Amino acid sequence: MSTFHFRKITYSPAYTIVPTYECFNRCTYCNFRVDPGKSPWMTLSTAESLLKPLQNQNVCEILILSGEVHPNSPKRYEWFQCIYELCELALKMGFLPHTNAGPLSFEEMQRLKNVNVSMGLMLEQLTPALLKTVHRYAPSKFPQTRLQQLQWAGELKIPFTTGLLLGIGETENDWWETLEAISDLHQRYHHIQEVILQPHSPGNQQTLDAPPFDPHELPKVIFRARQILPPDITIQIPPNLVKDDQWLLACLEAGARDLGGIGPKDEVNPDYPHPHYQALRAIVQSAEWELIPRLPVYPQFDHWLSRELQAIVQQWRILQTNPTRVPLALSIPSYLDNH
Repeated sequence: MSTFHFRKITYSPAYTIVPTYECFNRCTYCNFRVDPGKSPWMTLSTAESLLKPLQNQNVCEILILSGEVHPNSPKRYEWFQCIYELCELALKMGFLPHTNAGPLSFEEMQRLKNVNVSMGLMLEQLTPALLKTVHRYAPSKFPQTRLQQLQWAGELKIPFTTGLLLGIGETENDWWETLEAISDLHQRYHHIQEVILQPHSPGNQQTLDAPPFDPHELPKVIFRARQILPPDITIQIPPNLVKDDQWLLACLEAGARDLGGIGPKDEVNPDYPHPHYQALRAIVQSAEWELIPRLPVYPQFDHWLSRELQAIVQQWRILQTNPTRVPLALSIPSYLDNH
């Protein structure tokens, strides 16, 4: 008797910690930032109180998502230390940190590699035309600045996530050129885990007067992206921004294979709550997809991690293959207590 196998679609059980919402960029589509000095910075005690209840809920990824402090600001080192210590705390509590905090220096990335299993930065779009429109007051959105991050991540052997923001004034050719740039860097360093294709979804805080990205275009973009990107890069779409069930399924058929971090709140798009896991699973199962959890580092990159990080990742992999084990009964390496 033959056994029917569902096709697999992955997601990361995740929770987002925001060190600060303050940001020196002013992107007109942003629904996240506040002006510098208007957002209290996350303390370790507050973070610990947020993370402690998650230790028995199979949440594996802690996304450290921050607004940006100017590279030349006297507060830059303090800001970076805050991010580093939050990652360190997440590790000590048995979670797997993934940091996305805007462009970093080579030295900052090198240090964060010690306390992150993966990192990320959206390219958004590489066309310089946006520097005259939505990125006019966003110095860290210079295309070469962001491409440099992907190159450094490759040189440092950091498993990396990047992506495109669709519908902010770019052209169709801009999509393909940005994807080709990602492909070229990956073929050089083999370090890109995922490419996110994120449709612009208007929020209450943005100043950009633009409609949402046309939902009927997204499967076409995914299909073409799948042709441009190497097969070992996974295409991710955010299900909270893909509101129609049939549109979501069309995206999967076109080549998307991951739904990103699913948690209580999408900090970047707060007007669009994440769907509940059970509802999402029912949608994909209706089209013979199986929704399965993953870690924020893909297995092929485990050997890039330090011995201490590999030990924590391995225990999570054991937990995912044997979910009857008690979550987070993790023997955290003692070195973490000395940093």
